[in-house]
Amino acid sequence: MFDFLDSGQYDVLGAFWVTVQLTVYSAIGSLLWGTLLAGMRVSPVPMMRSFGTDYINIVRNIPLTVIIVACSLGLNQTLGFALGADNFKDIGFRLSVLGLIAYTGTFVCESLRSGINTVPVGQAEAARALGLSFTQVLTLVILPQAFRSSVTPLANVLIALTKNTTVAAAIGTAEAATLMKDMIENESDKLIAVFAVFAFGFIVLTLPTGLFLGWVAKRAAVKR
Repeated sequence: MFDFLDSGQYDVLGAFWVTVQLTVYSAIGSLLWGTLLAGMRVSPVPMMRSFGTDYINIVRNIPLTVIIVACSLGLNQTLGFALGADNFKDIGFRLSVLGLIAYTGTFVCESLRSGINTVPVGQAEAARALGLSFTQVLTLVILPQAFRSSVTPLANVLIALTKNTTVAAAIGTAEAATLMKDMIENESDKLIAVFAVFAFGFIVLTLPTGLFLGWVAKRAAVKR
């Protein structure tokens, strides 16, 4: 039933390795971008608050497929942005990472903002009374506690990001979903086996992540 895996025709491990790379790079970028957006959402500067709010409300409600395709058609084919890459494979990969960051950062922001809301207001007021600036209060007092409170929702965002990497197939990035599409076309008599292989692959990627970050959430929980 799974003899197509022994033929060497399909590089399943290589496809999942691309998925892992997409997840890692996008997760790092989303964490940075989402943290910056969260800072904007709670900023005392009206323009920054407005930008953060509008960006999240707009981007979060656009389908990820539309964002990924827009990165390819709009940035690359129309405006000529190649993000430093020389070939189609690398360009598609980098554009996919960019689109995933732009989209996933909004969910990271909202997860962090929920964590910020758990920090007692009195702590921020006390820090400001000591003469700390907004940036110092945010980075030294608020965000460290917010991250500890947000481990579980951030874990859910990471798991969703891992599964969302399949959307990169829309612009030809050679990750797991792209290979699965090719295998479905070539192995139409073994569809159940093909689906089982890729379902198992994503379970292997996401289940340990959820269990590990669940353990981290319990260890890092803020005692109130």
